[in-house]
Amino acid sequence: MDTNHYGLPDKKKIVAVREIIASQVHRTPSLTSISLNEITGSKLYFKCENFQKGGAFKFRGASHAVMTLSQEYADRGVATHSSGNHAQALALAASMRGIKAHIVMPENAPRIKVSAVESYGGIIRFCRPTLPDRESTLREVIKECGAMEIHPYNDYRIIAGQASAAAELYEDTPLLDCLVVPVGGGGLLSGSILSTRYFSPGTKVFGAEPEQANDARESFQKRQLIPVRNPSTIADGLRTSLGSLTFPIILEGAEDILTVSEEAIVLAMQLIWERMKIVVEPSAATVLAAVMEHPENFAGKNTGLILSGGNVDLYRLPWMDKTITNH
Repeated sequence: MDTNHYGLPDKKKIVAVREIIASQVHRTPSLTSISLNEITGSKLYFKCENFQKGGAFKFRGASHAVMTLSQEYADRGVATHSSGNHAQALALAASMRGIKAHIVMPENAPRIKVSAVESYGGIIRFCRPTLPDRESTLREVIKECGAMEIHPYNDYRIIAGQASAAAELYEDTPLLDCLVVPVGGGGLLSGSILSTRYFSPGTKVFGAEPEQANDARESFQKRQLIPVRNPSTIADGLRTSLGSLTFPIILEGAEDILTVSEEAIVLAMQLIWERMKIVVEPSAATVLAAVMEHPENFAGKNTGLILSGGNVDLYRLPWMDKTITNH
């Protein structure tokens, strides 16, 4: 089965996807914080995908992909490679349909995410923490068991599922001037761009990524797909390169890709924990970091921020790491 046969999601498809997954996913809340509005000089609306099943937005795309598989393919099970959140999401979606999920994970994946995959019944195969190793190990797994690959982001079914988060945000908030979305492989950002195009065309969409994993910004500026090289960031969910399907959508629809420092990520994460009393992971905190480090784009504006997930190791919080400067 060609995973791209689904085609670029149009407005009708995204509306249909929301109906398909409505019984599976949480409609997550959109929260505000007077304190963070004052700090940033912007009126912020946080889409809390840290409250999603599996702890991250990834469950939207995974549940859509799994629920729409024909029974023939579902019987073979599903497979993917992921450092964590997609792995959890796919394992959970598969368990809810009663099928097997084979997950290739890098050996340095956060322990909390490995444990979550195991708890959802995922069958884990570890590999070295490089993209070629992840891909080659996945090919071995698929050859052995015949499972259907569900790519973490380079799949239109996944992109369509992720688009539902921004679509909900637009329904739940006043007209937004800007939307800020974390970008790793680009599934959430490309889906958010499509929802913006169809449901809030006046909103400018910005990607947020770590300076130490800045392939999306480099690709966006040079207008050609440049893979990530040796990413070294605490935002483990954003260490992945853009995909061949996500990049064209981002290139056409993003206003800009904003990079943020490791220090800003830690500070933003800490502020969200302290001021909003909610748990987010470093990847999610990049959106607030982008607003704080690039205020010229957001001052005085209604700004949506997608908090992508909350799967963080509570015993290894970044502000306890003395190698990262904490202001």
